[in-house]
Amino acid sequence: MSYQCLENQQVKKTDSILVIQTASIGDVILATPVVEKLHRYFPDSRIDLLVKKGNESLFTGHPFLHEVLIWDKRSHANRNFIRLLHHVRTMKYSLVVNLQRFFKTGLMTALSGAELTIGFDKNPMSLFFTKKVSHKLDGVHEINRNLALLEDITDNSGAMPRLYPSLIDFEHVASMKTSLFYTVSPASLWFTKQYPVEKWVEFAAQFPADANIYLLGAGNDYSLCEKIIEEVALPGIKNLAGQLTFLQSAALMKDARMNFTNDSAPMHLASAVNAPVTAVYCSTVPGFGFGPLSDDSWVVEVDNKLSCRPCGLHGYKSCPEKHFRCAFDIRTGQLTERL
Repeated sequence: MSYQCLENQQVKKTDSILVIQTASIGDVILATPVVEKLHRYFPDSRIDLLVKKGNESLFTGHPFLHEVLIWDKRSHANRNFIRLLHHVRTMKYSLVVNLQRFFKTGLMTALSGAELTIGFDKNPMSLFFTKKVSHKLDGVHEINRNLALLEDITDNSGAMPRLYPSLIDFEHVASMKTSLFYTVSPASLWFTKQYPVEKWVEFAAQFPADANIYLLGAGNDYSLCEKIIEEVALPGIKNLAGQLTFLQSAALMKDARMNFTNDSAPMHLASAVNAPVTAVYCSTVPGFGFGPLSDDSWVVEVDNKLSCRPCGLHGYKSCPEKHFRCAFDIRTGQLTERL
């Protein structure tokens, strides 16, 4: 292993690496280019990934990860944090890369005992990192912000998000791919990032009569998908919310004619398998750096400029202006162009 230079310090052969990203599904998927690049530069090294409980199944059978550490934040979060910190210190990682800007993961990074710790300057514990990198929301995509953490020990080249559905995942959904099909992922964690159900209904009515339409989402999205089905008289529409794993969903999306999503996790699933995707942006904008990355990707957003848009980085439980025009002013024709 060649040596790399970091601010006049020698970075020794990296025997073990920990990447930390315990945020939402989309954020974790956008962390995968860091794993890809670390493996490219340090192919003989052990690479572990720390995620929050619920996101570990994204990495079942991942070829470049040795272990996925899980932090259960919902039940006894502090106790579980201490347990994880003890494990991290026991592992004696050579390098810890923290992609988050929050205190607890910063504390874990600072106390990890690693020779080299890298994170963003906005992390309140960054004073104790070996290397801190500026974090800017200036139109740069999130994957490039993350990869900037590695520039001093690798290079400034890019990498794409990638997940690895198994042969079993593809076999599980193979029977759904025997004819023309589309997927629609209508839900979002945030109200103002979710295209309204009545607009999804209006759009779904435009699908070809001979096509299968699979509605995707988590188990708690099932009722939303049922509302769409009740209003659309199409024989090929089916509610799969809660019935597929993340990797099975990705395996299905990969071969769809088109995948329609909000600015939400399914959009990133599509990017991670280079599946065609059309993403509807309501209150948020691609300029925040979280846009789709598939070769065949398209963003749908309101034509007219609204003084209130974007209203926030992540979204809200209701429209602050009470009109939600950033969603309702999107024309159905903007989506049907991608059928």
